Amino acid sequence: MKTKLVIVFLLLVGITGYAVNRMSHHKIKDGDIIFQTSSSGQSKAIQLATHSKYSHCGIVYKKGNELFVFEAVGPVKLTPLSKWIARGEGGKFEIRRLKKREQILTPAVLEKMKQVEDRFAGKHYDIYFDWSDDNIYCSELVWKVYKETTGLEVGQLEKLRNFDLSSEAVKQKMKERYGDHIPLDENVISPVSIYNSELLKRVN
Repeated sequence: MKTKLVIVFLLLVGITGYAVNRMSHHKIKDGDIIFQTSSSGQSKAIQLATHSKYSHCGIVYKKGNELFVFEAVGPVKLTPLSKWIARGEGGKFEIRRLKKREQILTPAVLEKMKQVEDRFAGKHYDIYFDWSDDNIYCSELVWKVYKETTGLEVGQLEKLRNFDLSSEAVKQKMKERYGDHIPLDENVISPVSIYNSELLKRVN
C-alpha cells in the first residue's frame, strides 16, 4: 500500500511539473524577465531589505526548441528553464515583459542580447553588490543587458542606503560582507525595482 502511494505521489509531481513547463513554454518569449524567491542563504535578507517576495531574476532566451534563463548565480550562465523554476521556493515564478516588446525586441536586438552573454558569461557572483562589471549579481545582469542592448533602464537605480537595513537578518548579512565599512552610496538595482518598472507588464 505504501509503495502504491509513493508511486501515485511521484506521478502527480511529474504531471504537475509537466503542466508548469508546458504552460511556461507556451507563454514565455525571448527576452522576458523571470522572477522567483531564491533558496539561497541571502534571499531572506534581500526580501527584508527590499520589501519584496522576489529575490532572484534572470532573462529568458530560446535556443533551438529549448528555453533557458541567463542568470548570475556563480558563475553567470544559462540554466534550463525547468531547472531554474524547480530551484525556486515552491517552484513558483513570475514573468514580466516589455509592454512594447514587439517594437523594441526585434530579431536584431534579441541577437545582440544573446551576444552580450559572451561578455558576462562566466563572471563570478558579486556578493558585495558592486556596480562594476568585474563581478555581477542577478538584477544587475538583467539591468545592464537591457541597458546595453535597448537603451532602456528597466528599473530605477538606488543607493544602498535607500533600502531597509533595519532588520537583524540584514544587519548580520551586511556585517558579514562589509564589516564596519558599508558602501551606503553604492548604486544598486534590486529585483523588485525591475519588477515594478513601468516599462513591463505581467505575463503569468
